[in-house]
Amino acid sequence: MCCVRIVLSGRQRDLLCHVVEEYVTTGQPVGSKTLVERAGLGVSPSTVRHELAELERFGLLTHPHTSAGRLPTEAGYRLYVDELLARPEPSRPPLLGIGLPAARAEIEEALQATTEMLSQVSRLLALVSAPPLRAATLRHVEVLLLQPDVVMVVVITSTGGVTDLRYTFPEPVDPGLVTWSADYLNERLAGARLASRAVKLVFDEPSLSARERAFLLVIRGAFEQAADEDRQLFVGGAAGLLDELRAEEIGAFRSLMEALEKRAALLDVLAHRSDQRRAFARVGEELEQPGLRELSLVGAGYGLSHQALGTVSLLGPLRMDYEKALRSVRSAAHELSRFVEDAYAED
Repeated sequence: MCCVRIVLSGRQRDLLCHVVEEYVTTGQPVGSKTLVERAGLGVSPSTVRHELAELERFGLLTHPHTSAGRLPTEAGYRLYVDELLARPEPSRPPLLGIGLPAARAEIEEALQATTEMLSQVSRLLALVSAPPLRAATLRHVEVLLLQPDVVMVVVITSTGGVTDLRYTFPEPVDPGLVTWSADYLNERLAGARLASRAVKLVFDEPSLSARERAFLLVIRGAFEQAADEDRQLFVGGAAGLLDELRAEEIGAFRSLMEALEKRAALLDVLAHRSDQRRAFARVGEELEQPGLRELSLVGAGYGLSHQALGTVSLLGPLRMDYEKALRSVRSAAHELSRFVEDAYAED
């Protein structure tokens, strides 16, 4: 997209906003007569036609051959969204009524509920990225003696994630050592973040005996694997998006379905944002990923007061209700942030 900054008058900005909103509502090219009748601009149709011609000259509107009305271009949508993003964000967005599970319940359940509610409210494709497990805290550790020489370690996190690994030793393991290690790890690690220095220090504790240290060194891999688990992406609303698309947008939908099969690419798109805790938008070509360039993404980050954990977003055609989409993702992100503040609370 062109990077030249376009300077518009207040009237031109108002007209552009009215054209976008009217086109989003009707799906039909917007003419000067419609704008005068519905927008209450207080100017003559000839003035409106002149300003529309200027907006077209700036590349913000286009003029289909079959109609006297105008349509927003990708650049027009981008400028319109910038206007929305520039407005002050409400300190307490209106709640969507997602109905998140009780505190300390599995975060996956909350993320799925958020995805479903967002897709229902917006009729767009809802995407919610889960927190990386390395940001989770340890809730409980089990060390179990399955056979005389086989030990299983189970690591349970605050997100509800469970990692279990089995270790085979060259000789029988002392049951007392197994019991001690479970008590030691739970006492020292409950509430610690998986990727924190506290976890490393527990395994490097100077007061450990050589026997204790050797055993912990073997089972340490279970904690490292828990921290390195891939992030999840929750998706909902594909059928609803198909209902809302116009005939000329079906090709973009097919490309989107192909992109959904490569969720890592979508996670990359969600990760590239300038401010992780503010609302953001990617319009058309800004999405960069093949299959997404005829679409728009609106999102907001959620997380702890000091750390972003994931993103709540809506993906749909260029002709989407951006104002409603921004309001929805901000509300959902606010509710999820309140939820994870409890789930990730340090003990």
